[in-house]
Amino acid sequence: MVSNPFAITTPLLVPSILSADFSQLAAEIADVDHGGADFLHLDVMDGHFVPNISFGPPVIESIRPVTRAYFDAHLMIAEPLRYAPAIVKAGAQNITFHVETVADPSAAAKEIRKLGCHVGITLNPATPIEAIYPALDHVDLVLIMSVVPGFSGQQFMPQVLPKVREMRKRLAAHQRLEIDGGINLETIGAARDAGVDWFVVASAIFGAPDRSAAIAALRAALAGH
Repeated sequence: MVSNPFAITTPLLVPSILSADFSQLAAEIADVDHGGADFLHLDVMDGHFVPNISFGPPVIESIRPVTRAYFDAHLMIAEPLRYAPAIVKAGAQNITFHVETVADPSAAAKEIRKLGCHVGITLNPATPIEAIYPALDHVDLVLIMSVVPGFSGQQFMPQVLPKVREMRKRLAAHQRLEIDGGINLETIGAARDAGVDWFVVASAIFGAPDRSAAIAALRAALAGH
């Protein structure tokens, strides 16, 4: 797995551990690591901003020693500024927060930057893309949600692709564009064509009996084969 995905310009595959078997999480991470995944996506949910609870700093801290993978933490929580310090301390190297959860997204991005991590911003499918424009100069990453966040295994929403294309035009060379939700063999090509750099994949990898084969097939789809 890569230690700094921002240094890489080719498309990257990012398994979300939300779909992993938490009874053997270290083995699950090792499986996708050996299978060729690029880094890991950590979906932190609080049961308030989204209707589900996943995990928090203790789980992140527990898996940090078992992999050298970059940890991309997506905070689907109502108070990202309150919990970001603990999540970075636990081992996350990127913190992505939802624009819907903060009064001033630029100020929030600057505050998270002080923690010494990369900073991302995201928005729900129903939120206008313009909501994140004021913060663009202060983030490294924009994450476009292609499902309503909260649960793994949902169907891809193609109506978000215009957002992806518009955001691609606005990002600088050092910034990355990520997509999360319903990414699989059937949808990854459309996301690639719209301009995505990083592809978060959950059940299409962890739900496969052979993770190496699943990752290889997704790479082939990214390459247009």
